[in-house]
Amino acid sequence: MKNLITICLMAVCVAWAGMAVAQDSPAPSPASTLQQKVGLTDVTIEYSRPSMKGRSIMGGLVPYDSPWRTGANAATKITFSDDVTIEGKDVMAGSYALLTKPGKESWEVHLHKYDQGSPNSYNGKDPAVKVSVAPEAIDCTVESFLINVDELRDKGATIQLLWENTMVPIALGVK
Repeated sequence: MKNLITICLMAVCVAWAGMAVAQDSPAPSPASTLQQKVGLTDVTIEYSRPSMKGRSIMGGLVPYDSPWRTGANAATKITFSDDVTIEGKDVMAGSYALLTKPGKESWEVHLHKYDQGSPNSYNGKDPAVKVSVAPEAIDCTVESFLINVDELRDKGATIQLLWENTMVPIALGVK
């Protein structure tokens, strides 16, 4: 009986140690938060960064003409402290789920009022804003999906979605 208790305690300790090691493993698509002031407006983007890992991305892992959560794990969340414009269309201050529909010649960019649901919870719902932008080929390879805010100006910037050899520029205007 004493041996059985000892064996059980050892098994629990080994299992516990295994769980501790598993918790210290890096996430395959780590979370990222970007905070950028554009003019006087605070822009915060929260998303996960999947990596290529030898896979074909555009038209492969990310199929053309299908909705994409624009990152991994959950819908990408973008928050504006003030009213802005996206590709010239008015967007009220607040938080939005950024979803896209990639295409070879054009990407649809959808902003849905953020409700903390899964990316699938937005399917079939009309976005608050829907615009089309042309993707651009870049002459370098971006291994891990990246969202950047660049070309900063007093009245705007460009939100860039970058992965593999593609960059999708989204015009952001501030007041």
